[in-house]
Amino acid sequence: MTDKKAILVIGAGDATGGAIARRFAREGYIACVTRRDADKLQPLVGQIRAAGGEAHGFGSDARKEEEMVALVQKIEAEIAPIEVAVFNIGANVRFGITETTARVYFKVWEMACFAGFLMGREAARVMLPRGRGTIIFTGATASLRGREGFAAFAGAKHGLRALAQSMARELWPKGIHVAHPVIDGAIDTEFIRSNFPERYALKEQGGILNPEHIADLYWQLHQQPRDAWTHETEIRPWMEPW
Repeated sequence: MTDKKAILVIGAGDATGGAIARRFAREGYIACVTRRDADKLQPLVGQIRAAGGEAHGFGSDARKEEEMVALVQKIEAEIAPIEVAVFNIGANVRFGITETTARVYFKVWEMACFAGFLMGREAARVMLPRGRGTIIFTGATASLRGREGFAAFAGAKHGLRALAQSMARELWPKGIHVAHPVIDGAIDTEFIRSNFPERYALKEQGGILNPEHIADLYWQLHQQPRDAWTHETEIRPWMEPW
């Protein structure tokens, strides 16, 4: 039997998802990362391998049940047991309620909520026989309250939060730690740098979230002893209003 362990990161983008994959890879976990476009994963996979870690990139649509089932089965059969599963798809869009089409609302729900259910279910299926594992769903301010222009996003994130709560109540007694960290604030990304330069200028003052520091939180959640598990926590820059 191998003693290797894998982390599955659904939505391993250039910021938070990638940082989480790198953080766990430094600890010896095999990083299995996904995006719809597998080619966009090559820089991240290359970074992890260059640092001495092991990583595999998969192009998959997390909204498709058959693709999620096949992905988890492939990792379990060919790479290593999934010890940690992280759902990190964003789908943050802003539309006034009368401009929010049915297509937009449904697509945002599919990406930010339904795909989380598919990952969570498949991760639970392989973790339950082992009696251990960590499942983390990335939350946002919209997980806790809606705002003007964010009906679709807030609806999806509220649904994801409810999923995480229900799974925690069911799976914690069976040895699986389900957590829902709420990430509140701008994250150090190219998008923020290009579109919100005034906000990005606050970086040196600790005014925007460093993805590496978010990744540290995910590692800490995974490391918690069972007698002191966290389900929901919030992190934000010191200057973020809340």
